Amino acid sequence: MPDGAEDSAGAGAGAGTPAGDGPGAPVPAGDGDAAVGSDAPGTPDRADGSAGVGAGDGPGTPGSAGDGDGDGDGHEPAGGGSRGGVEAAGPADGGGSPEGGATGGVSEAEAELAAQRIERERIERRKAEKAGPVAAGAKLSGKAADLLAAVRAVESGEKPVTAVFADPAPAPRRPAPEPVRRLQPAPAAAAPGVPAPETVEAVRRVLTEGGAPDGLAPQVAAALGENAGAALREDPWQLLRVGGVRPDRADGFARALLGADCGPDDERRGRALTVWLLEQAALAGHTALELPTLTAALGRQAVPDPDAAVQSALAEGEALVFQDALEEPGAPAPQDTDEEREAPVRVLVGLERCAMAEESLADGLARLINSPSSEPGQAWETAASAVSGGAAELARAVAGHGLVLHTGGEAARAEPAALLGAARAAGLRAFAACHTPDGRRRLAALLGDSSAEREVGTVAGLLSGAEGPARDAEGASELDLLIVLDAPQLDVETAAMLVESLPDGARLVLSGDPAVLWSAGPGRVFADLVAARVCPQVVSRVPDPGPVGELVSGIAVGELNQVAAPGKEVVIVPVRDAGEAVHRTVQLVADSVPRAIGVPADRTVVITPGHGGAVGTRALNSALKERLNPGPGRFGGFDPGDRVAYSPAPGRTVPGVVVKADAEGLHLSCAGVPVVVPRERVESGVRHGWALTAHQAVGARWPAAVVVLPGDAAQALSRPWVYTAFGRAERHLSVVHGVDQALPKAVAEIPAGPRTTRLRTLLRTQTPTP
Repeated sequence: MPDGAEDSAGAGAGAGTPAGDGPGAPVPAGDGDAAVGSDAPGTPDRADGSAGVGAGDGPGTPGSAGDGDGDGDGHEPAGGGSRGGVEAAGPADGGGSPEGGATGGVSEAEAELAAQRIERERIERRKAEKAGPVAAGAKLSGKAADLLAAVRAVESGEKPVTAVFADPAPAPRRPAPEPVRRLQPAPAAAAPGVPAPETVEAVRRVLTEGGAPDGLAPQVAAALGENAGAALREDPWQLLRVGGVRPDRADGFARALLGADCGPDDERRGRALTVWLLEQAALAGHTALELPTLTAALGRQAVPDPDAAVQSALAEGEALVFQDALEEPGAPAPQDTDEEREAPVRVLVGLERCAMAEESLADGLARLINSPSSEPGQAWETAASAVSGGAAELARAVAGHGLVLHTGGEAARAEPAALLGAARAAGLRAFAACHTPDGRRRLAALLGDSSAEREVGTVAGLLSGAEGPARDAEGASELDLLIVLDAPQLDVETAAMLVESLPDGARLVLSGDPAVLWSAGPGRVFADLVAARVCPQVVSRVPDPGPVGELVSGIAVGELNQVAAPGKEVVIVPVRDAGEAVHRTVQLVADSVPRAIGVPADRTVVITPGHGGAVGTRALNSALKERLNPGPGRFGGFDPGDRVAYSPAPGRTVPGVVVKADAEGLHLSCAGVPVVVPRERVESGVRHGWALTAHQAVGARWPAAVVVLPGDAAQALSRPWVYTAFGRAERHLSVVHGVDQALPKAVAEIPAGPRTTRLRTLLRTQTPTP
């Protein structure tokens, strides 16, 4: 194709299947074992943040590799080199969660972090006030050893399950108690605590003594607190609390400090590795790990006694253990017999923050489900009568239920938009929140009136208090209806905060496309709720229009179909190697798409599977900058006019453009909002943004998208990844294709990887089945 999109189209320009039928079966995503500490080709865009997590041991099993890049987005398995024996965290792009930028002296991200601290404190207080045991599990301290011994006895067959895990009969189901409301975060909330200079200096001396880069000192001080220097010297493996540090680097640091006293059987090492593996699992989306999975992963890390390591972490309160009943598909209904039937259980271990957020979310959802009256009021009847079609079905479901799920593609967003307009016209207090500023813009366009900006915001803006309704004296939003679009992007912590902000009697609609990639953070809230069937589910019948819509609709059900594209809406650009892939991508963005399709370069997004490698975001952004906005990069590698991806908080990305730089820092324009990134945060918080990963791009759309699939990216492909990447295009999609049959194989055979979560189990004990 000498001239990009025009010449690649040919007579069959719209073919949705790849050109070329070369042999070669792809390695499923998550089974590769990429080298850690280097940007190996084919670095997949995954939510685990670590190539070794699950490598060779089934999906989601923690392995030995860390997030070598430390991007904060959790979607690059390997990257960045090591310095002085310890790998430092690199730039944080927050991939996969674009949200609104920050304004004023205190950023929206800072306000949100302050709100999260208040929420966690509230959850801890409420847990302390609860009387009696928690039905689905409990925190263990001194009895942790007894539980682990009991688990081993069950697994070995020495004792029946019922003899070990006999629980009292559950109390009759009742509505979840009204939780204590979190206070509204003040717009001028103080920034997260900055470590004192003397604390940082003390940590720096310890790092230097152990041969670690002293640049890690601020991160270590922030993670370990006021006595960070002494704590790190006492337990060198605490270095693993810093993102991007891998176990082998922490071991080297410990050997330098402890000398002959350092060994693989050190209790401190086992405890730190247990917490590190659970953190890696959270990056992969798990809220907990099954006990055998965790102990097996510890064994691969050369921990001599994995059970003792887990026991130590439980006894120190750094993890929690749970016993959850297992569902048996197809099992017969229990019969009245004198013989007691053994119920299958699973024992899970998880981080406290994930466990508490998931339990808080289940409590809040149960409260919403159980609190509304079954008789809809006049206002709800008026709203339901004002709409038709799928919107009317959705409105009728919302009128009588506190929680409703709505599924559909991009075109289906018109239905919650119609519900929002009808509810407000009927006098109800309604608000809609989207995942990204671009999603907010598209929803506001559907409303089409001058009040749309007040009715629509982002999830981050709603939680920070910068957007949305006022709060009452208890901190609850003054709302009758909250609609959350892009709901698959909700992790358990964000979802818990949203649900806790709603008053009794309010309605919550979670709307989204179930085929897209899941959240960057732990949990799979939307998918778990769909599977739990604890509330009405409204499935939209509105198809996405055009050739691109037809193509992605087929991908959603596992079919990569040929589509007619008379206007060159879908173009396949075959390439032979990485160099040609980069060349063709730059040619498409800078020349062919603007000339043949009429979409300028600044309205075209490039999507690739990972950050590293010869065709990762780094390589593509370097080539695109050289062509589209060449310059010396005098401001930390950036020049005015550069497209960037800004991370206001870990796990979030906001597309923006560099405006200027001065003594204050780097000035950006993010979704029309001016943002100043302090100089010390530029390296870690800003990346070039012509090319993104699919996780970074989810929730937003562009007029044109160029999806790059180099030959070494086969192991990164899955059906949700392909669906998400292709679906970012509104008018035109170019596929730079070099993976041969790996693309149709991924679409047909590789679904989303499993995540271990507890939400369905928790909901089953609190809510009736509709």
